[in-house]
Amino acid sequence: MNAGRIGRAILFAAALTACSTETEIQTQSTYTGNEISYPLESASVYNMSGTVTFRERVGGTTDVTINLVGNTGTDAKLPVHLHLGDVSEEDAYVAALLQPVDDRTGRSETHLERLANETSIRYADLKNLDACIKIHLSATGEGSKIILAAGNIGSAALAANPAGRRSIGICRSE
Repeated sequence: MNAGRIGRAILFAAALTACSTETEIQTQSTYTGNEISYPLESASVYNMSGTVTFRERVGGTTDVTINLVGNTGTDAKLPVHLHLGDVSEEDAYVAALLQPVDDRTGRSETHLERLANETSIRYADLKNLDACIKIHLSATGEGSKIILAAGNIGSAALAANPAGRRSIGICRSE
């Protein structure tokens, strides 16, 4: 009886090991190991902040993951934009729409291959792009002018700012 339980335990442990090994192999074959993260600062009374992480996939495309702390209390899907230029630029055009952040979990995941104008964008391009990420309260109306969290990425993140925190410009509404 004891030998049977031990045998089942060994088989169960072997199955778990096989599953985790398969997952590890899949992750290794999906990603190159290159990744970079940038901070997202609170930009409104909602006091939300977090990080955006870019992970390079084999083939050069990018998975973008946003993790926010805090929420609006609305259980909404919060629009996420990739804008060209620094966070302080007013009326910045949207270069790409990313998957909305789920207000309940604070998470968004997007596989990014192309910008809004259909230009291909690769991980190496994003690392050097003068751009920023802005997360809005809503996609339309007055809520679209409320930026919950924002941060510079690429070369915009490397630009020196001796005056401290930058202002955050409102996005173009078109």
